[in-house]
Amino acid sequence: MTFADTLFLGDNLLPLLVLALGGALLVGNVMALVKPPARPKQGELRRAPTGRSLVMALVGLVAAVWALGTLVS
Repeated sequence: MTFADTLFLGDNLLPLLVLALGGALLVGNVMALVKPPARPKQGELRRAPTGRSLVMALVGLVAAVWALGTLVS
């Protein structure tokens, strides 16, 4: 039995974590742009900052595509 066999999720732990975080970053920022809160609480913004949300969604997309490419190859 090798060390890789005893690791949690084997050798794919890092790509799976990057896929999960990248996907969450992408979906969360896109949803913040598409559907802002109906009634923002006191001190909250009415809408998410568009530029920052688009950049963060792009970072999430790149991370998710990288992770998928790593898992498929």
